[in-house]
Amino acid sequence: MFRISQFMQEVAHPTPLGTKRNPPGPVVIWNLIRRCNLTCKHCYSISADKDFPGELSTADVFTVMDDLKRFRVPVLILSGGEPLLRPDIFEIAHRAKKMDFYVGLSSNGTLIDESNIDRIAAVGFDYVGVSLDGIQETHDKFRRMEGAYDASMHGIRLCKSRGIKVGIRFTLTQDNAHDLPGLLQLMEDEELDKFYLSHLNYAGRGNKNRKNDVFHQATRSAMDLLFDTCWRYQQEGKQKEFVTGNNDADGVYLLFWVRQHFPQLEEHVRAKLVQWGGNSSGVNVANIDNLGNVHPDTMWWNYNLGNVLERPFSEIWTDTSDPIMAGLKAHPREVGGRCGQCAHFDICGGNTRVRAWQVSGDPWAEDPACYLEDEEIGIAVEAATES
Repeated sequence: MFRISQFMQEVAHPTPLGTKRNPPGPVVIWNLIRRCNLTCKHCYSISADKDFPGELSTADVFTVMDDLKRFRVPVLILSGGEPLLRPDIFEIAHRAKKMDFYVGLSSNGTLIDESNIDRIAAVGFDYVGVSLDGIQETHDKFRRMEGAYDASMHGIRLCKSRGIKVGIRFTLTQDNAHDLPGLLQLMEDEELDKFYLSHLNYAGRGNKNRKNDVFHQATRSAMDLLFDTCWRYQQEGKQKEFVTGNNDADGVYLLFWVRQHFPQLEEHVRAKLVQWGGNSSGVNVANIDNLGNVHPDTMWWNYNLGNVLERPFSEIWTDTSDPIMAGLKAHPREVGGRCGQCAHFDICGGNTRVRAWQVSGDPWAEDPACYLEDEEIGIAVEAATES
């Protein structure tokens, strides 16, 4: 996760580098249920509106929570499917808050209504993130349900009216990039607290020329807009959070933005970015799915590290006999291709390893979704010769 706002604050008010502080344990994104009332195009958990057998019981969840607390996990993000479809969601959430976790709710927003908003407010969620894929028609098309946008916006407004910190979660694709300006305007109009842009884990793009690749160019345009918008809020003194996920090249791209607008701060910001260190899958970010399987993050659902019903999460997470975990926890990670040659590897850490694995079968190959050009990352480009 890349916190744009944090670095914009650093541009506005530089602070000494200081000592890097690693979190005591990983952020755990917990897919408590796979069932969902929607069938979204880009769902990583392949959810559906039906019950899935073998999901953890309330007692199982509580036992895992006790282990997570002992392991010093600071954050639980309760997700799904749609977590509000789980009958014991409020029992789980209340217990998590009582145990002093930072507790987030990741919802599609359509089920937040007058029947449950008081119970949601009573939990005291630290944050509620609602997924929007665009404005009105675009969102409904992605969610495959007419009226989904209106229902989600109603849920967002109910949260806002109860003083709950609420924000938008947006997955960028070729089919909805045009709605990003409208969503940022929506954030301002509705006075929302946070905007999270997730890069879709596209595969198969590695052999295309990045200068001419439509999606790579759309990604750069989206990041330019996010940076400029976040900086404007910073200048206006408005406390808005802007965060991206699933493409750690964003950190390097921000450095290029700083070089263009504040060249005197480039060296300072670069040091801060290196301290951030980029991708932390398998280190500071973890995922538990609805069956209790543990993954390096939410995009690794087809790779299991172990199951919390068979072994405590704390043991699974520290077991580097698994080759993927050993590689993810190595510092620096040993990666090849463009990533291994990149002059800014110390900033992004080799980006998202799961994409490399899906495309090439090698988790340590280059990330095919890096949208930076060879010249920008210090890779010599051979002059083209005419035949």
